[in-house]
Amino acid sequence: MRLAYYGTSYHGWQRQQNAHSVQEELEKALQTILKEKIIITGSGRTDTGVHAKAQVAHFDSTKKLETKRVVNQLNGLLPMCIAIDSCWEVAPNAHARFDALYRSYAYHIHSRKSPFLEGLSYFYQPSLNIDKMNYASQSLLGVQDFKSFSKVKTEVNHFECEILQAYWEIKNNDLIFNVKANRFLRGMVRALVGTLIDVGREKIDVSTFERIIAARNRGVAGRSVPPQGLYLTEVAYPKSIEN
Repeated sequence: MRLAYYGTSYHGWQRQQNAHSVQEELEKALQTILKEKIIITGSGRTDTGVHAKAQVAHFDSTKKLETKRVVNQLNGLLPMCIAIDSCWEVAPNAHARFDALYRSYAYHIHSRKSPFLEGLSYFYQPSLNIDKMNYASQSLLGVQDFKSFSKVKTEVNHFECEILQAYWEIKNNDLIFNVKANRFLRGMVRALVGTLIDVGREKIDVSTFERIIAARNRGVAGRSVPPQGLYLTEVAYPKSIEN
């Protein structure tokens, strides 16, 4: 299934013992509809407060489902902050996380105070040199070790990611950082944005930014920006997973 959600209402995607999560809401709704225990696997975790425009998840059911009916039933049960876009059948061994070719995120910043963007974008007023931020972003491309931008406590075998695209754009007076990669580390995009803001404010230059990447040390990178500006925007899969 493909779904969108407003992350401010949740402690992230993943089910947790003492916190409200998107996964928990989905599993409860599916179990109500299908009358069987359902475990959902997402394409990846989003942290507390992070939004998704196109999260993808899979689940197994013993029943033959009418997918359009399932979408309508789920949208009727789920709160307004979660919306199911589509649901379709895939191959029995298809996996939402491990089969993903790449994922894309966008981080939104607005510099003019607006009550309508509260919880949806990061309000940041200091002027930024976008050209330098874009130049520094090109240093991210390719396969590299991004330990400098990962949360310290994380369960991964390695910190290598392949970033396929990274650039800043101005859209409707908002500043947006777009990044596409085969995988992301915990907190990676928010740490990248925080460090690139340091480039934009000319606190550090591009060569220093490159040294931060090479250092493999979270302590030398910039701060992690707030979660409300971050959106999961796309998850791509090979056609071979279709049933």
